[in-house]
Amino acid sequence: MKKIIYLLFLLLSFTAFSQEKSIQIEPMNWWVGMKNPNLQLVLRGENIKGAQVKSAKAGLKILKIHNAESPNYLFVDVYIDKAAKSGEYPLQIMKDGKSLAIINYSLEARVSGSQNRESFTSKDVIYLITPDRFANGDKNNDAFSAMLENDVDRSKLFARHGGDIQGIIDRLDYIKKMGYTAIWSMPLLENDQKVQSYHGYSITNHYKMDPRFGTNEKFKELCVEAHKRGIKIISDIVLNHIGSGHYWMKDMPFKDWINHGTEFVSTNHRRETHQDPHRSLADKKGLVDGWFVPSMPDINQNNPFLAKYMIQNTIWWIEYAGLGGLRIDTYPYSEKSFSNAWTLAISNEYPRFNMVGEEWSLNPIIPSYWQKGKVNPDGFQSGLPSLMDFPLQNAIYEGLTEPESWNQGLLKIYSVLANDLVYPNPNNLVIFLDNHDMNRFFTQVKEDKDLFKIGLSLICTMRGIPQIYYGTEINFANPKSNEHGEIRRDFLGGWPNDVKDAVTGSQLSVNEKNTQDFLASLLNWRKGNEAVTQGKLMHFAPVDGIYTYFRYTDKSKVMVIVNKNAKESQVNPRLYKEILPSNATLKNIISGQISNLGEYIKVGPKSALIVEVN
Repeated sequence: MKKIIYLLFLLLSFTAFSQEKSIQIEPMNWWVGMKNPNLQLVLRGENIKGAQVKSAKAGLKILKIHNAESPNYLFVDVYIDKAAKSGEYPLQIMKDGKSLAIINYSLEARVSGSQNRESFTSKDVIYLITPDRFANGDKNNDAFSAMLENDVDRSKLFARHGGDIQGIIDRLDYIKKMGYTAIWSMPLLENDQKVQSYHGYSITNHYKMDPRFGTNEKFKELCVEAHKRGIKIISDIVLNHIGSGHYWMKDMPFKDWINHGTEFVSTNHRRETHQDPHRSLADKKGLVDGWFVPSMPDINQNNPFLAKYMIQNTIWWIEYAGLGGLRIDTYPYSEKSFSNAWTLAISNEYPRFNMVGEEWSLNPIIPSYWQKGKVNPDGFQSGLPSLMDFPLQNAIYEGLTEPESWNQGLLKIYSVLANDLVYPNPNNLVIFLDNHDMNRFFTQVKEDKDLFKIGLSLICTMRGIPQIYYGTEINFANPKSNEHGEIRRDFLGGWPNDVKDAVTGSQLSVNEKNTQDFLASLLNWRKGNEAVTQGKLMHFAPVDGIYTYFRYTDKSKVMVIVNKNAKESQVNPRLYKEILPSNATLKNIISGQISNLGEYIKVGPKSALIVEVN
């Protein structure tokens, strides 16, 4: 009997094919062998409310159907049997005794080892890319007439410039040669907005790459090609808001789908209300329910259907594309219960998977609250493995640019690292000099080449996971303004008419080439140094413009001495006798020069000396 019903389903599918196109289903497919056997399908089609969904093939069972408030959505709970095989599973959609459609739902086989996939760690260095400004690899996708912003104009700071996924693929060999082992790209999903759609943070379709960047298949190709070169792809996830052009804004499944409906009410940005024991509930609600800007409606993560949608969407992209990590935008602006449920759901499916949240607070107590393993006074236990280390970024900036005194200058770096006691795992923090939302570090240090080089030395040898913004390797700055459009300037050589090319080195200035070579040397040396990638940190309080720290394991040791003074310094090695043997030999990791430890160590003016200790 079951065989007869199944054959009837197949027969009906031919007659219903034209109608099937009018019903969209998300996720578009799923996988057998997932740890969580439950899945919620979202069907979207005109007047689909009240329809029935039936599955006749063993392995995929309909558990419950939920009607939305909108007549055009249906939420269907299904169960995927552990013994289910990969293949097509026909779903018949019926209403008022008539067949609306038969959707052949695909359950696919997982890639071997998917659950225990390798994710980014302190062994990696992350290359942050603004894809629209990195390289235009395919001119054919520059504009689409069906999209609201369909032109390319490189002369305008906030217009689209034409960079795409193919441009990143074309430069993977360069990225590998530089020594980067992971790529974090700003969001690539569809942003069908009237203006400023280039940055990617106003998502209008969660299951579709923006066609001006490329297709879903092209993104998957990027992940595959990067993996071949030992490079992981970290996806930028936006959980807090959507773009005002999202189809939800025209037809919300439920009235409470968006906080404040369609009315713009700004967030108060009081991120510390999650931790503040004296907070008012009004302030807490003002943080999580408010919108960033009018073009970014704030989604209501307390709606269980929306929450499940966002969780499944993230898992779908990890599995589909083979992602190697996630960066979560504006992490504390989400409802705490949702963001933690999302994080734990990801970790449940991928136990070794790393995720880093953006928490732009300079007091280490605030971001530390969110790291997995932290015992918080309010009893909250987070499942988020990593945070962006904004406190260290600010300390490096101030430490290098402030005059030296008893309470400022290099002491800022020393002091913020002393606060590592509040983190369960400071080695898993993502450290950086700048990113896509702040002044370029070269601008922060007022284009002082020596201080800039010290900053690069610090970020490549400090505890944590280094992230470096594209263009840093060739002294990118934003001298005219702090507008995001200038900070996110076009990479050199990414367009055919560019005079300079960072990849080939053509027409680069001496200073640009020197920085590029210096950073490549640092990054490629770092790959093979266990002390820097996995070791502990011991540092010595700054004195007279000198700051010294060691990275070490039982097998290897690295010493870094920062001299912020305008003249050469002779440092007494006996200051570090508890970790530096008197008979040690020192190998300069840049020059390769080996020397025996003497009465003093010479450190050039405004420089960082990095040596391997043997």
